[in-house]
Amino acid sequence: MNSYFKYGKYLLVGLFLTAFNQSCTDLDEELFGDLTPDNFLQTDEEIATALGAAYTNLYGYGGNANIFSLQEVTSDEVVVPTRGNDWDDGGNWRRLHLHTYNSEDDRIRDGWTFGFGGVNACNRLLFQFSEAGITEYDAELRVLRSLFYLFLLDTYGNVPVIDRFDLPDDFVSTNATRKEVYDFIETTILDNIDGLSKEVDATTYGRINFYAAQAILASLYLNAEVYTGEAQWQKCIDACDAIIDSGNFSLAANYYDNFVTENSGSPEFIFAIAYDEVFARGFNLAQMTLHYGSQRTYKLAEQPWNGFCSLQEFYDSYEDDDIRKNNFLVGPQFDSDGSTPIVDDASSDPDGPEIIFTPEINELGPNAYRQAGARIGKFEFAQGSTRHLNNDFPIYRYTEILLNKAEALWRLNNGDGDALALVNSIRDRAGVDDFGALDADNLLAERGREMFAEAKRRTDLIRFGRYNDAWWAKDADPSDHVNIFPVPKEQLDANPALEQNPGY
Repeated sequence: MNSYFKYGKYLLVGLFLTAFNQSCTDLDEELFGDLTPDNFLQTDEEIATALGAAYTNLYGYGGNANIFSLQEVTSDEVVVPTRGNDWDDGGNWRRLHLHTYNSEDDRIRDGWTFGFGGVNACNRLLFQFSEAGITEYDAELRVLRSLFYLFLLDTYGNVPVIDRFDLPDDFVSTNATRKEVYDFIETTILDNIDGLSKEVDATTYGRINFYAAQAILASLYLNAEVYTGEAQWQKCIDACDAIIDSGNFSLAANYYDNFVTENSGSPEFIFAIAYDEVFARGFNLAQMTLHYGSQRTYKLAEQPWNGFCSLQEFYDSYEDDDIRKNNFLVGPQFDSDGSTPIVDDASSDPDGPEIIFTPEINELGPNAYRQAGARIGKFEFAQGSTRHLNNDFPIYRYTEILLNKAEALWRLNNGDGDALALVNSIRDRAGVDDFGALDADNLLAERGREMFAEAKRRTDLIRFGRYNDAWWAKDADPSDHVNIFPVPKEQLDANPALEQNPGY
């Protein structure tokens, strides 16, 4: 299994601690049950168990009901067509693609729950550790909380800032402005970054360390103009340089070394979710994208769901000799023997019953062909996989930092030679010719090709002013209010003090 830092074997026990994560305002609840600071958090193992519970909140990131869907299915990269009775879900997936989502949509609710579940877990552990006199993990938990807040800042904008678990009985959460959330994230990280480890080894893998904090800052600053109206390109460059100049990270020799099943040794991983099919479940990509019959190709333990695929225009944006075009599965599909065609007897596709993934998708729904769409093949699907993949998922990897720095340099000077060299170093690895110069179109396109299916695309499109464009089966947005999602209706119903985002 993948190593989830040195505390991995205690994570199953840590899951039980999530039972404490029910309320951030109910001070009458029994916070520890039969566990108190006097009989728990006494040994390294017990502390590791508790700390691990903060990271388990990230496991949902790689599933279909989470940030991944909000970032990808709303973009020009990924779509989930409705194939007859499959993937209708009340129109949720079509609305994400069309940018007609609303406050009652399940995926909108799920993203909010994910973000604040992580915030609450960090606040709870800070409180519990404080009660037990444990302070050595304060910086780590506060910066991890900042990561969850960055997800919320990016997707929902004007969200409550809650920085403690022991809230008074009369506490009512209200929206902070997007600028206030930004300031909270930046201040928290800067106040705590020197308390983080600079070790890059098994003891910090999958945990927040100094370089993970710099990566969070780099992302925050790269998008500062969107979040606050004021650009922070030089701050982004400085955060990137703290990572680059450390010498701790480098480009993997092979692009796909980052995405194989046993990828925890990638030299690019700055911060990753260390998934495991037994101890750290939640990365369901094989289920989300593969055809039902693909179970035979990979000898999967469960039948896939035949959903997520790429838009043809995005697939076609890769040159044929770009090794990253293997991010997609297209063409005839075969049994695990590599030669026996897989047949879908229930298919009404014009290509016949043999499963042939086609980049072209006939319609968004309700009758998209069962074989239509290039499937997401970027991550290795190991033979015999369960629905929970073992591949670790990079939240931040070194290539993104190089692209971030290149963009920030280009924003300051669109003829910057260092920016061009950074982008071309990535293209060199992909086996394609260098750019002669950078512009908005090729820089955005290169980020897309490199970071495909890593939950970055929506944010990039917004920063480049392209999120509201028309693309396949989607008209141009009449208003840019869709650039942030609505506050979920159930949150508004539960707390009348919350205000809905403009336009919803």
